Amino acid sequence: MNQIDASESVWNKLLEVRSGSGCSCCGDWSEGERAALDLYGPLARQDLAPLTVGQIGQSLDGRIATVSGESAGISGPDGLLHLHRIRALVDGVVVGVLTALQDSPRLTVRLCDGQNPARIVIDPNGRLPNDSPVLNPDGARRILIQAEDSPRPKGVEVIRLPVFGGRFDPASIVDALRSNGLQSLLIEGGAFTLAKFVEAQLLDRLHVAVAPILIGSGQSSLALTSHNAKLADAIRPETRVSSLGSDVIFDCELSALGSEASKPQHA
Repeated sequence: MNQIDASESVWNKLLEVRSGSGCSCCGDWSEGERAALDLYGPLARQDLAPLTVGQIGQSLDGRIATVSGESAGISGPDGLLHLHRIRALVDGVVVGVLTALQDSPRLTVRLCDGQNPARIVIDPNGRLPNDSPVLNPDGARRILIQAEDSPRPKGVEVIRLPVFGGRFDPASIVDALRSNGLQSLLIEGGAFTLAKFVEAQLLDRLHVAVAPILIGSGQSSLALTSHNAKLADAIRPETRVSSLGSDVIFDCELSALGSEASKPQHA
């Protein structure tokens, strides 16, 4: 298993790659630093855009929250840092409205150097309050994807898309965001929203961060609704496993799935 060492030098190199002023292939790096460049380099490289990556943090028994809904503290400090690093390397971070309502995330970069990405909430019925932390003005773009217009604070962008059975087509969401200049996207949550993007075969990569904790009953991780009677039909992505320190990361390559025909899905 690779041990990730995202040293200050490595992270500065990745930010250079992100800005288009450097590459991740050159340099004299330790084994752990090279592992970090291999993990984050594909997310930082602008020549690989457009890119869509998903990330989810879970327990050993596949839970992302307790039965009471408590989720903060499942990921260890290195797992949280990993999430903030991904945010710093993408143009926009996407969550569903339930995640925005329940967790009140800020979706900013606070644990590492880097710029805040655009914050995007999938909100078909306009349920998100205007005082939600995700809409705080801090210079980053704030985008709501809704089926209908509703009064929003100055500077908040609203993208209107049609709904099907109360949900959006994930492909339409990605297309709309790309049309608005956001080429690299992080689908951060929740588990239902992320599952819909997986099933629509829209993810290039999926990062699953597993923390050494057993929760028991609680909210399950990726809630895929597809049914495979045979294991031969299950998704088996090419995967690299690395240690972040407090958490273990499974870096799954899913881009090959996007070339296959898929049925319309709605998020």
